[in-house]
Amino acid sequence: MNEPKSLQEAVMYFADPKNCREYLVARRWPDGVVLCPRCQSKNVLFLEKYNRWHCREKHDAPQFTLKTGTIFEESPIPLAKWLMAMWQIVNCKNGISSYEIAKAVKVTQKSAWFMLQRIRLAMKEDHGSFKLGGPDTEIETDETFIGGRKKNMHADKKLRYEQRGGAQGKTAVMGLLDRDLRKVRAKIVPNVRRETLQAEIMKEVKYGSKVYTDDAVAYNDLRSRFVHEVVNKTESYVRGQVHVNGMENFWSLLKRGLNGTYVAVEPFHLERYIDEQIFRYNNRATKDNPLNDSDRFDLAVRQVVGKRLTYAELTGKVGEIAAF
Repeated sequence: MNEPKSLQEAVMYFADPKNCREYLVARRWPDGVVLCPRCQSKNVLFLEKYNRWHCREKHDAPQFTLKTGTIFEESPIPLAKWLMAMWQIVNCKNGISSYEIAKAVKVTQKSAWFMLQRIRLAMKEDHGSFKLGGPDTEIETDETFIGGRKKNMHADKKLRYEQRGGAQGKTAVMGLLDRDLRKVRAKIVPNVRRETLQAEIMKEVKYGSKVYTDDAVAYNDLRSRFVHEVVNKTESYVRGQVHVNGMENFWSLLKRGLNGTYVAVEPFHLERYIDEQIFRYNNRATKDNPLNDSDRFDLAVRQVVGKRLTYAELTGKVGEIAAF
C-alpha cells in the first residue's frame, strides 16, 4: 500500500504495525541504517517477535524501540494512535481539541491533552543561528496581547485591568514575518518596552533589512541598524509596501484557534500553542511551495527525535516531593 495522502488513507495505512515501523524508520534513519539511540552504534539486531532492536554493544538498556529517544518515549499508547493525532493537529487549520482527539483515537481526554502537548513540542522549529532578512528583504514586526476578554471579567478584575493600563493580566507576544521567505517567528515576551522588542529584532533580523512596524514608541531608533518604515494605523493601515497586515493575519489565525478551538489556554502552556500555529503557517501551501497534508505530516514526524516532555514538566511539578 502506498504512503497515505489523506486522513482516511492514513487511518488504514497505520493500522498495520509494520507500516508504522517502516514509515518511522525511513524518517528517523533516512540512510536505512538503524542506530542505537544510546550509543549510536550500527551493531544492532532487530527482534521481530518483540518489535524492537537489540544493541550488541555493552551498556545499560541495550534494547530500544521506535519510541526511544522521541516524544513517544515511555508511552503505552500505540504508534497508530499517536500518528493519527499528529496527522490531525498538523493539518487542521484552527487546531483540534483534546476532546476531539480523545473521541477519534479512543483514549481519555487527559491522555489526548498530554499527547497534543508533546506533539506541539515536536512542531517547534529550530532556527539555530539563522536570521531573517537581508538586502532588500522586507520584515514586518508587530506585537499582540493574549488573554481573557474584558467584557467577560469579574467587576473587580475589570477595575484592576483598567487602572493598570488595559494590558495587565494578558500575555505579550511578539512576531516577525519575512515577506520573501513567507515565514513567521513569534514568541512570548515579558513586556512590550523598547529594550525588550528591539533586542528581539536585533537578535532575529540581519542588520540593514527593511523593517516595517506601526508607530509604537517601542520601535523608535531602529533606523540606526535597519531601514525602518512606520505605518500610522490611526490614519491608514497601508502606505504603499509599508504595513504589518501579514502579522495581523497571523495573529488572527492564532487567536481564532485559541478562542474557538482551545477556548482557554494558560500562559504557562501558551508557547506550545504558538509553536503549533507557526508550524502550520510556515508550512502552508503556496504557489512557490505547494505542500499538502502528507508533506506537513512528514515534516512533523522528522522532528520527533531528541525531544522529551514528561507530565511532571508539563504540569510544572518537576522536583516536587510526594507528601506522605
